[in-house]
Amino acid sequence: MATTVVFTVKGMKCVHCQASVESAVKAVAGVTAVSVDLAAGTATVSGDFDPAAVTAAVAAAGFRATAQ
Repeated sequence: MATTVVFTVKGMKCVHCQASVESAVKAVAGVTAVSVDLAAGTATVSGDFDPAAVTAAVAAAGFRATAQ
């Protein structure tokens, strides 16, 4: 079942950070779309995915994410 979850992402400071988070989240199994908002510090993720996998992928990229 496809869902959309908004994550708060801590540690993003620049466009490169934003791109790193977006790339990491896109690689998560089941993710069909991701939109990272640098100014708001959020990532909106859609698809049939495990939120814990998104959190882990963001952590592996050097940032911290929590589902809202």
